[in-house]
Amino acid sequence: MSRRTVLYICHNHPSVRPGGAENYAYELFDVMQGSPDYDAVFLAKGGAPLGYSGRTHEGTVVAPVGRRDNDYFFYTDGYHYDWLLGTLTDKDFYTFHLRKFLLAIKPDVVHFQHTIFLGYDVLREVRNTLPDAAIVYTLHEYAPICHRDGQLLRTRDNQPCLDPSPRHCHECFPDVSPQTFFMRERFIKSHLALVDRFVAPSAFLRERYIEWGIPAEQIVFEENGRHFDVVPAATSPRRHRDRFAFFGQLNPFKGIDVLLDAMRLSSESTSKPQGRRSFLHLDDTDDDAPSPHLWVHGANLELRDQAYQDRFNEKLTAARDSVTMVGRYEQAQLPRLMAGVDWVVIPSVWFENSPLVIQEAFFHGRPVICSDIGGMAEKVTDGVDGLHFRARDAHHLADVITRAASQPGLWDTLREGIRPVHTLARHAENLCELYDELLHVRLGVASVR
Repeated sequence: MSRRTVLYICHNHPSVRPGGAENYAYELFDVMQGSPDYDAVFLAKGGAPLGYSGRTHEGTVVAPVGRRDNDYFFYTDGYHYDWLLGTLTDKDFYTFHLRKFLLAIKPDVVHFQHTIFLGYDVLREVRNTLPDAAIVYTLHEYAPICHRDGQLLRTRDNQPCLDPSPRHCHECFPDVSPQTFFMRERFIKSHLALVDRFVAPSAFLRERYIEWGIPAEQIVFEENGRHFDVVPAATSPRRHRDRFAFFGQLNPFKGIDVLLDAMRLSSESTSKPQGRRSFLHLDDTDDDAPSPHLWVHGANLELRDQAYQDRFNEKLTAARDSVTMVGRYEQAQLPRLMAGVDWVVIPSVWFENSPLVIQEAFFHGRPVICSDIGGMAEKVTDGVDGLHFRARDAHHLADVITRAASQPGLWDTLREGIRPVHTLARHAENLCELYDELLHVRLGVASVR
């Protein structure tokens, strides 16, 4: 059987915006380059609002990302994106530009990692242009269900929403009628019905989509795989395991404000002044009392509204005795950064799905402290490989941080409970088996493997 082609479509390129879903999708594309059965192509949205430059050639919206083969930007410059319905209002983007690209590549499998910025219409164009292709869609969050950036958080109080409906959505967005939200759901579901199989990286997310109406047999659970080509971070013996780190985006949903409040509370509970600490001066002091300190490795604060930036900076100032702001980091720096801390904290206020930072922390032998909701609570087992705290509760998080820093032997016990990370190689094998199965059903051909 001849080699087949899988096209990965993503909402951003990690060279422009290094987010979790983007990094995972590109890692998958990268490892699939070595597949014995499939050639891989990567197509990611380019241009505004995250890219600094638009399309490079007039008359086409596709351009190479760099010198690497099969890696392309898909520009939406000049097209209006409807955030409510998730569609580009000028349909020639699909019927002309996307169609030309699909006919040139002729993929056997189209695996969507996201459709935001591109629109759900891409699913229908793929089905119309490539009727024999298998369509796979990885669900990274809840954008089809929730108009609030797919977070399933109510706008009025930031509490989780477990009962989304046109009426409840209207309560979050009073300027949009329940009838419009009903039509939004019908519109999105009509496009998702064209997908052959959905992939859910967490059981929690899978259940939310089943409750929303996606047939259970259409959604398979498959945890995201990770590929690490580095040696795990070194671990040095220390009297106190009191060094904490945050890695991720700086936005309201990641709960960094909760963590900053918790560090302030923790600092106020002790009379021992800390001041700014550096990775250059991490040796323990002679004091027997632990001194919890947090290093914030985060990016994209400048993309948030000014009110959030001001609030973040106020909280950072209030916690300055126990927090060091580091800023953006590169993946290659992770071993060194992990070596300087004991715990990784994930304080997200939304359900999350399968945060890559959990796998990164586990690979480097660092227990995780996380909110007790969603995919975080699923991936981190309280008292086994990490600790939970009540989501959005800064006081409880401060208590957990104090316990983590002061309880003898706790860090070593949790470190020993960390399980091996699901490898990207095995993950790719599982996906290839899924591709084979779907092509067998669509084409009635023998397995390509």
